[in-house]
Amino acid sequence: MWHKIIEIKEWFGDVAERYKLLRDFNMAAKMSFISGVSPTLLEAKITKGDPTYKHAFSKWRAGGFRIKALSGQPLSKSELIEIGRVVLDNETLTRKMISLGWDTLEVHSNQGHNGAKWALKEYANIGGFLS
Repeated sequence: MWHKIIEIKEWFGDVAERYKLLRDFNMAAKMSFISGVSPTLLEAKITKGDPTYKHAFSKWRAGGFRIKALSGQPLSKSELIEIGRVVLDNETLTRKMISLGWDTLEVHSNQGHNGAKWALKEYANIGGFLS
């Protein structure tokens, strides 16, 4: 019986940590936009994700981390990829996202139908030897 209570506590801890990472990302993106460092406002939210990108720690029906660029115009594929690279080039962030149950990174603009997505596990350098 007690092990069930521990499982529930761990589950709520993971959920809280996921929402903290999301809040921190959105706050940093907002401050970057307000200060003029970023040319567009970014906003992240949790989505379903791509089921083909699932891994052992994926959250059921909540594996997607979607970044929406509030640019006021459709962004090109290369601009969407550039936004995605900010996350994908940060291996520590990518590993944290995987450990919290995200499997898919999505980037979209608020205008148009273009989008880009990546399997996070391909950018976390998983399976190698530690030095």
